[in-house]
Amino acid sequence: MGKKTVTEVINTYSEPTLEKLAPLFSKEGITYPPKNLALVAFKDTNILELWASNEDSKYKLITSYPIKAASGDLGPKLREGDRQVPEGIYKIIGFNPNSSYHLSMKLNYPNEFDLKHAETEGRSEPGTNIFIHGRAVSIGCLAMGDPAIEQLFSLVYATGRENTTVLISPTDPSKNKLVVPNNSPRWTGDLYQNIEAHYQKVNSKYNKSRHRTASLPAA
Repeated sequence: MGKKTVTEVINTYSEPTLEKLAPLFSKEGITYPPKNLALVAFKDTNILELWASNEDSKYKLITSYPIKAASGDLGPKLREGDRQVPEGIYKIIGFNPNSSYHLSMKLNYPNEFDLKHAETEGRSEPGTNIFIHGRAVSIGCLAMGDPAIEQLFSLVYATGRENTTVLISPTDPSKNKLVVPNNSPRWTGDLYQNIEAHYQKVNSKYNKSRHRTASLPAA
């Protein structure tokens, strides 16, 4: 697709990203780039929130982006080709400056939790190649559009992949219960409890006791 390097992409977009985002960080009393970054995506509303913290501070909500496209339904990703956006807590493991979708950041799906349950259930192909990328089409990824991915790519690079967490939730736990969809695996309730616990670390104002996961029986 091209011969651009990550360094070339950063040189192109870092300054515009700084000009756009630094005032938003400053307003919340967070340095740019931050010590820690959390990208929190809600599948039911197609919103990605950007949270950040200094080393000695709580996370603050900096801004949010519309997710331009995200295929599939609520519930975890189970297999290659199901077109599902996964749900869980992930890390960014790579930058692609020559993506077919402008720019992309690869997630570590399947993570340890995903692999454990895939192995238990005999699913040998739980899927792979899940990205946050540009453009507005998705077959299991989070498509953010080009301007947003330019900012996110630059911000994550500046912050460091090791200091960035990606949380993908079926809904906003501070507003809605995480209800296990019908026909979901029985372990989905455990997954949603993990999501809630991690979200509580990011959003310190979130009262988990008010929004308990509804662990409904699953087929």
